[in-house]
Amino acid sequence: MVGMVGEMATALTNETTMNAAYNVTEMVRITTASQVGLKAVGAGLAVGLTGVGTGVAEMGIGAAAVGAIAEDKEFFGLGLLFTVIPETIVIFGLVVGLLLLFS
Repeated sequence: MVGMVGEMATALTNETTMNAAYNVTEMVRITTASQVGLKAVGAGLAVGLTGVGTGVAEMGIGAAAVGAIAEDKEFFGLGLLFTVIPETIVIFGLVVGLLLLFS
């Protein structure tokens, strides 16, 4: 009888240890997956929000550039330059997004 109780206690201890190890492994897997997902969300926000900011900036700049070019054709190069400058912000957002994804 005593031997049987000892075997049952050992079996229960082994099962508890295996469940604990499985739970830790599962928690590590979930944490890793969640980190990858949050990196993707951060990269998407970096690119998306810089795109929205650029669109808002170009809205005013483009209208002013078209008006200036309509009055004087010599402003074409300057208007084009001012229109392109905000687009560099999107490139910075893309670089940050890529750094987040691949780091």
